[in-house]
Amino acid sequence: MKKKLPVGIENFREFFTEDFYYVDKTMFIKELLQNWGKVNLFTRPRRFGKSLNISMLKCFFEIGSDTSCFDGLKIMQEKALCKEYMGKFPVISISLKSVDGLKYESALAALRTVIGNEAGRFRFLRESSKLDKDDKNSYDQLVSIDTKGNSKYAMSDAALIDSLRTLSQLLEKHYGRKTILLIDEYDVPLDKAFQAGYYDEMVSLIRNLLGNALKTNDSLYFAVLTGCLRISKESIFTGLNNLKVHTISDVRYDEFFGFTETDVDEILKFYGLSSHKNVIRDWYDGYRFGNIDVYCPWDVINYCDELLADPSAPQKNYWANTSGNDLILRLLKKADQTTKDEVEELLNGKAITKRIKQELTYRDIEDGVDNVWSVLYSTGYLTGTHVPQAEADIFRLWIPNGEIRKLFSDLVQDWFREVTLSDSARINRFCTAFPAEDIATIQDMLHDYRKRSIK
Repeated sequence: MKKKLPVGIENFREFFTEDFYYVDKTMFIKELLQNWGKVNLFTRPRRFGKSLNISMLKCFFEIGSDTSCFDGLKIMQEKALCKEYMGKFPVISISLKSVDGLKYESALAALRTVIGNEAGRFRFLRESSKLDKDDKNSYDQLVSIDTKGNSKYAMSDAALIDSLRTLSQLLEKHYGRKTILLIDEYDVPLDKAFQAGYYDEMVSLIRNLLGNALKTNDSLYFAVLTGCLRISKESIFTGLNNLKVHTISDVRYDEFFGFTETDVDEILKFYGLSSHKNVIRDWYDGYRFGNIDVYCPWDVINYCDELLADPSAPQKNYWANTSGNDLILRLLKKADQTTKDEVEELLNGKAITKRIKQELTYRDIEDGVDNVWSVLYSTGYLTGTHVPQAEADIFRLWIPNGEIRKLFSDLVQDWFREVTLSDSARINRFCTAFPAEDIATIQDMLHDYRKRSIK
């Protein structure tokens, strides 16, 4: 019986306990340790393996972790590294993707729950002989336990802001080893807050939380954060001088997020689907990370899963359907004639040249159409490469594959239909011009339509 395809699986250990197919990215661990950074931020589009890599790091480094799932994987060839690092550190691992809410208070409660749940994994700290009474009181502020053993997370704002630093200090005292901190989807609360109208409050909260955990924390061994966007240092990383940022344009780590050509060839061979390679390449390849071409793993896995059930299954927009795709609509709503012409160039398979700003705040997105291009590049709607001999932020951009081209095309059509139908007076005027044989009006309106539309 062949291994199952891991549709939606983000827990590293589950790949091996439940016999899922795994594309070996474990040498990411070696690269991370060799190219040392106290605080490492990796920005990649959604569904490119960020959460799975975070889970892998937790499984590898955490004290008490069952590391047998690494047997036979590439990292085990690094015997000295594994002896020194595998299973040797306390690890705090959280994901902020659920920190959401229509109001700030709801998002704040969600963050308390996320950190409270993680703190709850370390209840042995309440009985630790290495901690004094004050230490245990500090822990109790992060997670309270009622008489039935149920956890209640009612930590104060002050305790929440200091929670990650507090927890790492307590773990270091207990184990005698500095703590590794893993934060997945660090930018999601800011995105949600911007959309819901409490951005300033959330920026202040995240800035203080991360500042305490990453900047003034002597108990931190190293930290890894992941997200889609590189949020401006002035926004939430103020004063953090030990931050190493690795974006999609960087060569280092380029093969560890997404599937390479070799990865896809091996998957298709394993499942007997090699005859579908050209279709998969046309629809789901085309991303450029650093110096390599990358396939979207979410697309490849989902399409292979459908092909196993129906070898004639048509291609679908798997990745594009995992988000509201409102960024493209923002671009279209801000579009002047030049921007419309550029969208048309992209839809025709051509490239455009743009200045890309890889460090943004969410407010920057609303400042102008140029910043929207930057976000489309960072989040995977466009791909590209740096223009040789040009300034560092000048890139050639293009639509990566058939899936995204269809998404752009559909959204352009929907947007134009919405714009057209919203102007009923213009439509009525245009229609009545025909029976009236008003040639001048028809010509003027057609000319105006051509100027306002994407051809």
